[in-house]
Amino acid sequence: MRRLWLIFAQTVTFCVAVLFVIQTLKPEWLGRGPARTVVAVQEAAPDAGTERKVVSYSNAAQKALPSVVHIFTSQEVKAPLSPLLNDPFFRHFFGDRFEAQPQRRSGLGSGVIVSGDGYILTNNHVVEAADEIEVALHDGRKLKAKVVGSDPDSDLAVVRINAGGKLPAITFATPESIRVGDVVLAIGNPFGVGQTVTSGIVSALGRSHLGINTFENFIQTDAAINPGNSGGALVDSNGNMVGINTAIFSQSGGSMGIGFAIPISLAKSIMEQIIKSGAVTRGWIGVEMQEITPELAESFGLPNTKGALIAGVMRGGPADRAGIRPGDILLMIAGKPVSNSQGMLELIAGLTPGSESQLKIRRDSKELDLPVAIAKRPKPRQ
Repeated sequence: MRRLWLIFAQTVTFCVAVLFVIQTLKPEWLGRGPARTVVAVQEAAPDAGTERKVVSYSNAAQKALPSVVHIFTSQEVKAPLSPLLNDPFFRHFFGDRFEAQPQRRSGLGSGVIVSGDGYILTNNHVVEAADEIEVALHDGRKLKAKVVGSDPDSDLAVVRINAGGKLPAITFATPESIRVGDVVLAIGNPFGVGQTVTSGIVSALGRSHLGINTFENFIQTDAAINPGNSGGALVDSNGNMVGINTAIFSQSGGSMGIGFAIPISLAKSIMEQIIKSGAVTRGWIGVEMQEITPELAESFGLPNTKGALIAGVMRGGPADRAGIRPGDILLMIAGKPVSNSQGMLELIAGLTPGSESQLKIRRDSKELDLPVAIAKRPKPRQ
């Protein structure tokens, strides 16, 4: 009897163990598994080739991409092996045997083909002081380039390549077409990773007083612009160029959503002068300007802050010869009102060197008209 009871107990234990394993691993064998629910999903209909239902800027990107190039530069510099080499005592004993050795320094940027015969618009800081310039085209070709001319005041330059055929030139947008809130695409070669398209909107227009260039009238955008994007194209949603990517505001070295581009109205004017004569000619009268703040306007007894304060006059310059003095308020140039110091700079720069222009100033609560002989603006110091 005891033997039969042990066999029964072992059989029950084995069956319970098998049931537990089945219940854990294969509950559907017992008909107790979770009920399967069939979910009906909606799938997009195949593209009929007429009108796409998704928002895409692919057409704009494909239109502009072939016109944006990569620019690689190199420059020979002499770097001393150690600061001790500049010590006269050290050089007295060792002479010039440890003279600084020439080294190559490389850089990268972007550019935009603006003419089918090889003219490329880029930033001056991309090609400045470069000994060799190589341009990589969208089709993979790499060609040597030469600088046609540059304008450090606006940070623009034109280089040219000989591709042996017609190149895909970018289409320029009309200057008045860009508005705050418009979608824009930034195209370039960020960090040298290859041609890249980023998107954003126009955040602001007419940005100035940033200390980037002498002449500033930037488009601000949140489209990602990073090192290597300089000189690339900022295009609208139709693939037309509205600006040249130039600079970013950043605390990390990368994009933080505040980028600046030179508007095509300014870039086109500079480009045409460089291609025509190899340089940009601007008017100059030899004064230093200062913004009129509300406090200055009150101290000078001015009704508003319009105009520009003459903070300094170069001795022997055109303004000095015309009788302009520090403390004068410049109100009008050639019949055009001066809104601020940046506007004054642009108005004078637009005058033809060698011509004479009328300047209206305020001095001691009196308005005076003074004729000034316009001179040629000197090149900025390196």
